[in-house]
Amino acid sequence: MSIIIDPSAHLSTSIRWGEFCVVGADVEIGPDCEIGHHVVIAAGTKIGAGVRIDDGAILGKLPMRAANTAVTKDQPLPPAQVGDGAIIGAHVVIYRGATLGQRVLIADLSTVRENVTIGDFTIVGRGVAIENACTIGRYCKLETNVYITAYSTLGDRVFVAPGALTSNDNFVGRTEERFKHFKGVTVGRGARIGVGAVILPGKTVGDDALIAAGAVLTSDAPARQIMAGVPARAFRAVPSEQLLDAQNWPDVKRTS
Repeated sequence: MSIIIDPSAHLSTSIRWGEFCVVGADVEIGPDCEIGHHVVIAAGTKIGAGVRIDDGAILGKLPMRAANTAVTKDQPLPPAQVGDGAIIGAHVVIYRGATLGQRVLIADLSTVRENVTIGDFTIVGRGVAIENACTIGRYCKLETNVYITAYSTLGDRVFVAPGALTSNDNFVGRTEERFKHFKGVTVGRGARIGVGAVILPGKTVGDDALIAAGAVLTSDAPARQIMAGVPARAFRAVPSEQLLDAQNWPDVKRTS
C-alpha cells in the first residue's frame, strides 16, 4: 500500500486506507474512519471518529492569494477540523481554517474555504462553493451548484435550491470604494431560497422567508414573507403550516 504518513501524525489503528494517500505533520484522525484513494490530508488537520473521505479529496489546503484579490488575506489559520461521522465526497477541497460539525455531508466537487464554520447535520450538495469567512448553521441544505459568497451567514434549517447565487460586491470589481462596502448575505432561521434565485450584496432574508425561483432580491426580505419577481417584491405571507416552528421535528426549538 502506497501511503505517505508524517511521523508526527496521530492516527487510530482502525482506519481503512485507500492507495496513494498523503498525511501531513501533526494530523489527527479518529477511529473507524474510511479514507479513499489519492486523498491528501494537510498538516494539522483534525478528523473525528467515523468519518468517510472519498477519492481525491484534499483537507486542510492553504488558500492561494492573487496580487489583486479583495477578500483573501495573509493570516495565520487554525487547522481544518472535521466532526464525527462526517462524509466528504470525491474531489472535495476543504481549506485550512474550516470547521465542519458532526454528521456534515460535503458532496462531490464542492469547496469549503478558510474561516468557514458549518453546523452539525448540514448537507452541502454537489459542486457547491462556500467562500471564506462564512457561517452556515445546523441542519441546512445547500443543493447542487449553490454559490455562497464571502462574509455570509446562514441560520439553522436554511434551504437553498440548486443554482442559487449570492454576491458581496455592489461595485462589481471597480473603484477603490468597493473595499469599504464588501458585505455578504444574511439568511435567517428556516428561510428558503428557490432554484436560480439571486441575492444581491448585503441583503438580509428574514426568518422563515421564502425567495421564489428565479427571483432577484434587491432589498431585504421580511420574515415569513414570500418574495417573487425581478426585482423581487413581497407576494404574500408564508402559510402558517409551512413555518419552521410548525414542523414536528425534535431538533426545532420553538421561538414563540
